[in-house]
Amino acid sequence: MRREICKTIGELEAEISQAVIRFEKEVMGRGPLETRSYLLDDLVLVRLKGVLTPAEMKLAGTTDRQRGRYLLKQVRLELLEHGRPALEELIHNILGVPVKSLHTDISTKTGERIIVFTLESKPAVDGDGAAAKAASVPR
Repeated sequence: MRREICKTIGELEAEISQAVIRFEKEVMGRGPLETRSYLLDDLVLVRLKGVLTPAEMKLAGTTDRQRGRYLLKQVRLELLEHGRPALEELIHNILGVPVKSLHTDISTKTGERIIVFTLESKPAVDGDGAAAKAASVPR
């Protein structure tokens, strides 16, 4: 059941950013340097900057770069899949709408991760949000 939310898009985006930062720290062991969240109709886009550890950066830059990048992406994907139910529940609790699907990728070159959530429906927000800006949350 969908509940009415009396928060602006900016407030929801900030809350999502904070929740994803906590998730990253708990599940991945380290939080991002910067997180921005965007609520776009029935999509949530989360951009995390500076997520790679020093060891992961070395692995991505090894002489067999393709293998290093593959291993890094696989480990990160496995960790996210392990914590996926909790992450989807966080988004559901914030927006009041269930998550339909989750898509993610990480750049081993820039240390940036993108997470996209597709929602069952567009969440209710306070106001039209036309002037809402993306919420940027430092670590």
